[in-house]
Amino acid sequence: MINDNLPILALSIKAWGKELGFSDVRITDLELSHQEAGFAAWLAGGHHGEMNYMSKHGLKRVRPRELVPGALRAIMVRMDYLSLSNSENSTQNWRDKEKQRTKKSDQAIISIYARGRDYHKVLRSRLQELATRIETEIRCLGKFNHRVFTDSAPIMEVALAEKAGLGWRGKHTLLLNRHAGSTFFIGEIITDLPLPIDTPSQETALSHCGTCTACLTCCPTQAILAPYQLDARRCISYLTIELKGSIPIEFRPLIGNRVYGCDDCQLYCPWNKFAQASELVDFEVRNGLDNSSLIGLFDWSEEEFMRKLEGSAIRRIGYDRWLRNLAVGLGNARRQLVSQKINTSEIDCVLEKKLAHVSELVREHILWALE
Repeated sequence: MINDNLPILALSIKAWGKELGFSDVRITDLELSHQEAGFAAWLAGGHHGEMNYMSKHGLKRVRPRELVPGALRAIMVRMDYLSLSNSENSTQNWRDKEKQRTKKSDQAIISIYARGRDYHKVLRSRLQELATRIETEIRCLGKFNHRVFTDSAPIMEVALAEKAGLGWRGKHTLLLNRHAGSTFFIGEIITDLPLPIDTPSQETALSHCGTCTACLTCCPTQAILAPYQLDARRCISYLTIELKGSIPIEFRPLIGNRVYGCDDCQLYCPWNKFAQASELVDFEVRNGLDNSSLIGLFDWSEEEFMRKLEGSAIRRIGYDRWLRNLAVGLGNARRQLVSQKINTSEIDCVLEKKLAHVSELVREHILWALE
C-alpha cells in the first residue's frame, strides 16, 4: 500500500525541504561500487594524511547500505551558505573582495563557510525536522528506518550528491552546480523507503569544467595534483583544520594569511559567479570574521576564543591550533614587512607576549614567525 503513495511522498519531501531552507532536494539509490577502485587507490597513496577516519572504515564509505538496515535510498539536500554581507556589494562581486583580502598580509582569512554558525548543527537539525515530517506522514502506512548525516559518517557524500543530480564533481573535487557554483553544503537522509529515483539532467550528469584549469593553477600549495586528484596533505584546509601537529615548514610561507581553511579554488572557479546567497541568518558573519586582523585574533585569550566562537565550526580545532595557524600568518606578514624594510615591532610584541603562556606546539610556530 505504501508503494502506491511513494511518488506523491517524494514530491512532498522536496516541498518540505524547500520550506526548511534547503536549496534543492533530490533522491538517489545507494549504488557506489564504481567508486571503490578510485577511493582505494587514493587511500593507498596516503593522500588522506592524518585523517584516519577516512581509512578506518575501509570501503564502507562506498557502501552506504551498511549504515542503515535495509537502506535503499538517499534523500540528498543542498544548502547555500554564502552570506548576504559577502554577496551584496555594489562595486565588486564577492570573489573579487575575497581575492583582495588574501593580498593584505595583516588580514586573517577564514574560510567563508566557517564565519557563521557551525553548518553541522544547522543542517543536522533541519534534516532531522524533515525526517520527522516524513515519519509523521507515513506512520499509518509503514515503518520508516533512517539516519541523518552531514559530513558526519563514513559515506561518500559528493558521489551520492552527484548521482542524485545536485551537480557534478569539479576538477578541485568539490561539487559544482550550474546555478549555484560550489558555495553550498550537502547532507542526506539514508532510508529504507523505496522512493522513486531522480534522473540527473544533462546539466548535472556531465562535467562542465571543460578545459578550464583555474582551480589547479591558483592553489597556493599545488594540492590538486591533477584534475579530480587532491592530495589532502598539501591542502591548506587540511593543514589548518585537520592536522593536529606542526605544520610542515615548507608549507608555512605558502599558507600566507589563511588561518582557517582556504577558498582559493572556489574564488577562481568561473562557475562561482553563479553562487547563491543564503537567506538563513545562521550563516551571517559573526565576530567580524570577514574583516579581522591577525594581531587582533592572536590577542584573544582562551576564554575569549571559547566564548566568541561558541556555536562555530572553528572551535573544533581548539585554542592551540588556532594560535598555531595565526602564528604562521603573523610570520608571513612579518616577512613581508622585513622585505619592505618596515618596522616589525608590533607583530614581534604580540608574538613574544604569548611565548611564556602557550604550548610547545604554539611556541614552535611563534619562534618560526619571529625568525
